[in-house]
Amino acid sequence: MPVSLLHDKIRKMPNHSVTEKLSHTFELGPIRPPSEAYSLLIRATRNCPWNRCQFCPVYKGSKFELRAVGEIIRDIEVVKAISEGIKEMAWKAGYGDRAREMAAMLCNQAQYGPCVGHVAQWLATGGKTAFLQDSNTLIMRTPELIQVITLLRKTFPSLNRVTTYGRSHTAARKSLAELKDIKEAGLDRIHIGLETGYDPLLAYMEKGCTAENHIEGGKKVKEAGVSLCEYVMPGLGGKKMSQEHARETARVLNEIAPDYIRLRSLHISPTMPLWAKLQDGDFELQTEDEVVREIAVFIENLRVTGYLKSDHILNLLMEVEGKMPEDKEKCLNIIDRYLSLPDEERLNFKVGRRAGLYDGLGDLSDSYKHDRIDQAIKHLKAQGSDVEEEILRLKNSFI
Repeated sequence: MPVSLLHDKIRKMPNHSVTEKLSHTFELGPIRPPSEAYSLLIRATRNCPWNRCQFCPVYKGSKFELRAVGEIIRDIEVVKAISEGIKEMAWKAGYGDRAREMAAMLCNQAQYGPCVGHVAQWLATGGKTAFLQDSNTLIMRTPELIQVITLLRKTFPSLNRVTTYGRSHTAARKSLAELKDIKEAGLDRIHIGLETGYDPLLAYMEKGCTAENHIEGGKKVKEAGVSLCEYVMPGLGGKKMSQEHARETARVLNEIAPDYIRLRSLHISPTMPLWAKLQDGDFELQTEDEVVREIAVFIENLRVTGYLKSDHILNLLMEVEGKMPEDKEKCLNIIDRYLSLPDEERLNFKVGRRAGLYDGLGDLSDSYKHDRIDQAIKHLKAQGSDVEEEILRLKNSFI
């Protein structure tokens, strides 16, 4: 049955509890990690308490706020009501307890609004994970953060993972006892934007912490028993600091020993403060091939036991990932394979990746896709267009 007809049918029923439950709204923040794409999002803080990073386009012009615990509790209760409304809808439509099927139908139904769509997507994908927004929920007062996590776990006992963003500086300032209490309350993982372990680059990008802050905060999170995911930004050093960025970032991560390292390659847009430095020549972007070589140096210097992930759309070689140290050679071999390609084949792959036709190097053997990309490149050149500029334009659309 089409969802629109189903909605009309339910509205005509004597019991209007479903309509009422689906009319509630709650706050949603602007971002979450790629790995939390299907997590329930609960906004615990608004915006970023630091908000000075040169490479970040988010939150600019927005004031950081700690949300009142009462507001957060209300949002959790609203999510509960919406999820119950979706389950009621499933029963009324004859789906019984197969709420996931009903939720999947509601994911993209605009008439219900973004909040219902978000909860529907969460339920349709299993309803097992949650993420506390925004950029540094760890900055909350520990008793209040524990209160929120405890209620979230109690309200949704099916959750098997609760995660959040945090800054290294904030983690370092929390006591080990506080972090252990947060872990005991049910926080499973903290995502931290390390970006680089090179102090001059941290200062240049106004990251607001040092390599030592990164190490202290990361090690404390690990000691508390919380899973740790650290983000690294290939290309952040530009042409001037590339090698130091790669080696020092690996050194810092070797000391921290995080559970996950995620690559998130730099791309600069006019919405970032770094754009001004790029325009006046103070910062010089690397080519995509140079960034790939930098990633090779980074991996060569890694001495960790954990997972390297390349799950961000801005990464060129998303195949460069695996369990460390077991898959280290595999990752380096993929990079070598790419760099050993003829110039025209590397260009074909870059355009194909940025156009969304290629996922990995193996797609180069797809003659249909390969020919389409070749024709597109020839067309651009015939028009006098710069192919590299077209690649940048395609990357802009990802952000």
